[in-house]
Amino acid sequence: MLVSTKGRYAMRLMTDVARYQCLGPVPLRDVAERENISVKYLEQLARPLVHSDLLHSTRGKGGGYRLTRPASEIKAGDILRAAEGTTIPVACNGLLEDCPRTTECASINFWVGLDRVIEDYVDAVTLADIIVE
Repeated sequence: MLVSTKGRYAMRLMTDVARYQCLGPVPLRDVAERENISVKYLEQLARPLVHSDLLHSTRGKGGGYRLTRPASEIKAGDILRAAEGTTIPVACNGLLEDCPRTTECASINFWVGLDRVIEDYVDAVTLADIIVE
């Protein structure tokens, strides 16, 4: 899978919130300064993370973002799927749904295996593992 800027920056947003939420809700402007990412782009990244129940936002003075659960319970795969939509390595209908070419496709087993390896890895690494590294 090719992780886009969206996926990489979503991971940076989540790691920053994980590190600094002990001080209270983390404002995006603080993340923007520390990570050198525009506030506008962080706002776009935060939406699917909130929608996927990975981040919680608090509005108003003293507002910002917090993780919805401990970093040890949030998988890297959760973050990537929220930001990217999928971790599938190729655009192959056989990985998403029943494909009429599955029986004649010589490479389907390779793509299914690669997808499994990627899924297993991204779901074995937690946000807590990442911020410790």
